[in-house]
Amino acid sequence: MSAQSGLSLYDSKRQQKLAFKPLVEGEVSLYVCGPTVQSAPHAGHLRSALVYDLMSKWFSALGYRVKLVRNITDIDDKILENARAQSIDWQQLAREMTVAFKAGYDKLAIATPSAEPLATDHIASMQKLISLLIDKGHAYRANDGSANVYFATQSWPSYGELTNQKPEDMDSSDELLAGKVAANDFALWKASKPEEPETAAWDSPWGKGRPGWHIECTAIALEYLEPSDLDETLIDIQGGGSDLIFPHHEMCATQAQVITGKELASTYVHAGMIGLDGEKMSKSKGNLVFVSRLVASGVDPMAIRWALMSDHYRSDRMWSDAVLHKAQGELDQLKLALSKSDSAPTEDVIDSILIALSDDLDTTLVLSRLNAWASSSIAGSQGGNSDDLRNVLDVLLGLKL
Repeated sequence: MSAQSGLSLYDSKRQQKLAFKPLVEGEVSLYVCGPTVQSAPHAGHLRSALVYDLMSKWFSALGYRVKLVRNITDIDDKILENARAQSIDWQQLAREMTVAFKAGYDKLAIATPSAEPLATDHIASMQKLISLLIDKGHAYRANDGSANVYFATQSWPSYGELTNQKPEDMDSSDELLAGKVAANDFALWKASKPEEPETAAWDSPWGKGRPGWHIECTAIALEYLEPSDLDETLIDIQGGGSDLIFPHHEMCATQAQVITGKELASTYVHAGMIGLDGEKMSKSKGNLVFVSRLVASGVDPMAIRWALMSDHYRSDRMWSDAVLHKAQGELDQLKLALSKSDSAPTEDVIDSILIALSDDLDTTLVLSRLNAWASSSIAGSQGGNSDDLRNVLDVLLGLKL
């Protein structure tokens, strides 16, 4: 790398860009909250995965050994609800959607992570952490005699530090379970319900049920990334969509700190949301853009990848046919420029790519530089080596041209 040898990242907790410094020299530990496999992946899901794919590629190019863990939540209220609505087994739905997500990643050349563990394979690990939280006095069994177990938010003064909130200001409307002491306490273990299948419940010291979502990621991150007692924090980076900052990442970080006495991550990185027609893309709104349908209709997967990189990863943005059409046109122009026997000088554009990526993965600037280079090449500028540029686009941007 001739331009810069590091990477600055925007840390959501400190709310500023900081130079990245690994806990262990030559290594990067990265935990990304993966999908809840209730339905097929849409553009928002894949945009988030793409961000951490780009990050991993950059670290690898700098010579780091990257350990990226991305979980799969294959047991959740939404999975059970969707399976019931479709009159199919919830495990079948989870398996089919897991395959659909992997197919979506493959289509967009998003590399397979170091580990991609299923939540249902780690119930014992989650139960162990819940027991530790109870033993430390920061979790309790529900006061109504049910198997529900909650984290006691008021027991931990620093709860809210990640999102810079006070506990009394934090909404826990997603945790409408019985037997809470405080309204904003959150579920660690959820009692099974009479209408739910027996296969969706596990034995526990507190009764049959299943883990809450937040304890899942804490348990898997600690198990797979194997933090050292010698390091100041447990892992280098925790990532995910910006919609996960609260409550999910706040709670993951709090649990980890209570259990280990250490901050979960040195840096918290969050990707912006993708919307359609002025609203966040979500199943409940019915405004999803499915990548599988786009590809099946003949859209070039690399044009989709280009479109998802066209705004800065931290920015919320709207998806539209015009966005995709523009991306395809720019990609076609780049392909034409790369196919020429002689092209515009490439050394400066490669350096500008390296500089832009090292500054909080600024793909917006990268694509602007590539568009300018392609236009210059098509206009007849010469003296470059398109093979060198093509290799950079593959290695750092994942563009298979």
